[in-house]
Amino acid sequence: MVEDRLDTHVEPIRHAEAATDMSPKKTRRLFLQDCSTSAAALAAMATAAPAGAADAGAAPHEGTASICVTCSSQFAETAKPPEHCPICEDERQYVNPDGQQWTSLEALRASHKNVIKKEESDLHSINTEPKFGIGQRAFLIRTPEGNVLWDCVALLDDATIARVKELGGIAEIAISHPHYYSTMVEWSRAFGGAPIHIHEAERPWVMRPDPCIRFWKGRTQDLRGGLKLVSTGGHFEGYQVLHWPAGAEGRGALMAGDQPQICMDPEQVSFMYSYPNYIPLNATAIRHVVECLDPLEYDRIYGAFFIRGKGIVPTGGKGVVRRSADRYLRAILG
Repeated sequence: MVEDRLDTHVEPIRHAEAATDMSPKKTRRLFLQDCSTSAAALAAMATAAPAGAADAGAAPHEGTASICVTCSSQFAETAKPPEHCPICEDERQYVNPDGQQWTSLEALRASHKNVIKKEESDLHSINTEPKFGIGQRAFLIRTPEGNVLWDCVALLDDATIARVKELGGIAEIAISHPHYYSTMVEWSRAFGGAPIHIHEAERPWVMRPDPCIRFWKGRTQDLRGGLKLVSTGGHFEGYQVLHWPAGAEGRGALMAGDQPQICMDPEQVSFMYSYPNYIPLNATAIRHVVECLDPLEYDRIYGAFFIRGKGIVPTGGKGVVRRSADRYLRAILG
């Protein structure tokens, strides 16, 4: 089932951090108190059951491409579900407190639906309800040369396929990092084997290999319609963002995934090695991310999650990234 909505509504971010400020008017003690408050709130979120875990359906049957309930990664077809999810066992993620759990795309179709929303001209978000896994959204960017799917959600059903085809289909797919790979192979196959562009550094994290996946090397990779992938490192070694020059009415938009992560205050973004486990990025990594983003012209930032009903930095995004990086470096360097 799929619904089209032009409005947006407030959705909590699963891995968001409360905005913190260490301006000259604020003491380090107050700054650390704010950080402790934020960490306590995030701890409750991180130890809660993954979104959709209770109603994602029965465990997969024999010969199914199993889907991890916690991170939504789909694995290659096997006679029985895998014993482990390497993505969740990595220090950037976590295993469900109740143990490793699996579901299937068939079961997910029976319990969830996608809501497709117009965010601006030529941009639609794809949102799964109720939330499943980490809870990210995907984006469909329309260009005269064909549409690009940015990031991915696990649910793909007939209604979603039909609506996306009405919007022009999918010619290429690009995903920021392994936490959002989910059922990317299913999406590719549903749209004629659309190539999936992933940085070579993330090859070990692909749980369902397929010929549709195109690994690329280097700093940038051009896609159709003037879009460009930029590898920034940071959260993952091959983390990539998507630059959309035609976005924001021609002022440029940065499709950021969760790095830079949009904060509760849309005048701030943040950077982390692990969001649920509170592992910060070091100063070298932060400077490298900013260095990679600085040549890009963009005014708006779209994030992976809804914050205050939008999940965007509506304007002035490039300045927000620079100021936030400076704030972050002051916080970790003292």
